[in-house]
Amino acid sequence: MSPACNTAAAVWALRQKHGLAQHVPKSATVFKNIGSNWVVSLATMGAIYFITPFTIHKLGDDGYGTWNLINAITGYLALLALGVPMASVRYFAEHVATGNQEKLNQAIGSCTALYLSLGAIALVVGGALYFFFSAYNIPTPYSADARVAFGLIVVFVALGFVGLLPNGILAAHDDFVPRNVVRLWGVVLRLVLTFGLLALQASLTMLALVQLACLLFDFGLCWLLIRKRYPATRLTLADINWGMTRSIFAFSLYVLVLNAGIRLSFETDSIVIGAFQNVRSIPYFTVANSFVVYLMEFIIAIAAVVMPAATRLKMHGKSAELREVFLKWSKIAFSVTLVVSLFLIVLGPRFIAWWIDPSFEQPAGQVLEILMISNLVFLPMRGVALPILMGFGKPGLPTIGFLAAGLVNLGLSILLVGPLGLAGVALGTAIPNVVFAILVHWQACRELDTPFLGSLRYIFARALLGGIPVLALLVWFKQGLDVHGVSGLLAAGIAMMTLVAVVWVWYVYRRDPYLDLRARLRARLPRRKALSRA
Repeated sequence: MSPACNTAAAVWALRQKHGLAQHVPKSATVFKNIGSNWVVSLATMGAIYFITPFTIHKLGDDGYGTWNLINAITGYLALLALGVPMASVRYFAEHVATGNQEKLNQAIGSCTALYLSLGAIALVVGGALYFFFSAYNIPTPYSADARVAFGLIVVFVALGFVGLLPNGILAAHDDFVPRNVVRLWGVVLRLVLTFGLLALQASLTMLALVQLACLLFDFGLCWLLIRKRYPATRLTLADINWGMTRSIFAFSLYVLVLNAGIRLSFETDSIVIGAFQNVRSIPYFTVANSFVVYLMEFIIAIAAVVMPAATRLKMHGKSAELREVFLKWSKIAFSVTLVVSLFLIVLGPRFIAWWIDPSFEQPAGQVLEILMISNLVFLPMRGVALPILMGFGKPGLPTIGFLAAGLVNLGLSILLVGPLGLAGVALGTAIPNVVFAILVHWQACRELDTPFLGSLRYIFARALLGGIPVLALLVWFKQGLDVHGVSGLLAAGIAMMTLVAVVWVWYVYRRDPYLDLRARLRARLPRRKALSRA
């Protein structure tokens, strides 16, 4: 769960508890915060659009595959953070809501002590993981470079724990927009450094130095922002409160299980591919998976709205409104996922061939098709049903479910990578995620006293039927016009979005009980005509 979601829910509950509800941000502010998150996501996607092919061409498949393997292995060091990031945001939000600056500084000092301890442990564990990494068959030209890069990334992860503190402080103050401005500058810095340093020397070490430089830049600029906006805020070990430290640590333990499940579900594939095939095969999977990651960012932005809304409505016993939020936003999330997925399933492989290299079209395209089909079910539940359960204070099934899905993912991927190759790894990810999503949706229906089958009909039926002409149009572009280049793909995208707008207004959301787009459009047209006449 993103810090934004946790902060919003925590701040709302605490302001209600302490009689500060009148200071809850207005809906316009909430949407502005979400909009700024979307801007950062789009900017990051734009940067990745240029960085990925440039890096692959500079390092080659072996070098880029080794880089992905390093990040996959060292990524498990992030689990050492337990649930401290989520817990820190919760405690920061509590003291911001009550206006207790002393307690806020104590929480910051306590989290600093925890992060420094975890960073030291990460350095030790990273040394042990180095021997695990050495067992892989790293191509000889990259072996020495890979060892240096691995060490630098371990340092990056260890420092990254403390680097999370400014983000938590700004999130607790609901300062998402200025925080995202800093993130945008970080994206620009990453883009410039990647192109500049790899042009000087194409090496894994240079990529690792880019990561470290961006971390230091982000931490420094965010802390300057905090000092300017909140001069009474301190970051010092002298403010440690050991009782608070124990409370933060205790709260964070159950989040460890959730984070472990997420890591197993989405970060083990490179390790499995590197162990059972070779590092040259890893880029084909990660390129395809990158589309899933960035689509998920958009859906999680919906979760940032849904979670605090669920918390608020639950507190006031507004069951009907809760069901409306659940059903309406699930359908919206599915509609977004369906439209993007149809394009990627049909024309995604052709886009990858143009974007990266024609050799990527078949292997990466096959992985993309499998993952996107599964995400038609997984992402809407991840974006709505799961945050509703978390907002209700019902983390049991999501936590255990994610861990179980991650373990099954690991087992299936190992079992299927031999006979099916990359497609087997993709199936190992897809199958448990679909099962997990269905269980989470079923649990949300139980909590909301909503018929399970009725909810599925509302969310999926009309959108799926509306997707048929969209699918036919895309297939025509692929088979009939045989589009390959950017102009053909762009034309297909524009034509698809035009058709989607018509079908969704005149059919998918026609007479919808919660969001009737046709009625809203008709209501606005007379206003615009009246304004134009005036």
